[in-house]
Amino acid sequence: MDTIRDNYVISTDKAKLDVSYIHQYLCFQSYWAGNIPIDIVRQSIEGSLCFGLFDGEKQIGFARMVTDAATFAFLADVFVDEKYRGKGLSKWLMEVMLAHPKLQGLRRIVLATKDAHGLYAQYGFRPLPLPERWMAIHNPNVYKGK
Repeated sequence: MDTIRDNYVISTDKAKLDVSYIHQYLCFQSYWAGNIPIDIVRQSIEGSLCFGLFDGEKQIGFARMVTDAATFAFLADVFVDEKYRGKGLSKWLMEVMLAHPKLQGLRRIVLATKDAHGLYAQYGFRPLPLPERWMAIHNPNVYKGK
């Protein structure tokens, strides 16, 4: 499924994704996936509903939803190349993702962010209700030394 705006395209076609580009961004520019091995990036793409953002044929952004397509989704690995920020592309990416047919009627969509609360709040994301009920296993150093 492709959505087009001006010269930009958002595609859910995994064959169009530049896995090397995604890996480079996640590994060296993101705060959440430093040192992630490319095989793990490939595996995460295989198991997710992915959204590639393109300027013509060049990939300039990415996001994925880990979902059962029935009740739950986790939004992960959202980024837009620094050179393309300030053009409303992250907002457009959020709109296209949240409108995707596989993400309709879900009971819960969650995410974790360090610095983009304002963006996500525009789309209905709020701090977790009843955070005392939530638990996690968190290993932030899982990719160190790999």
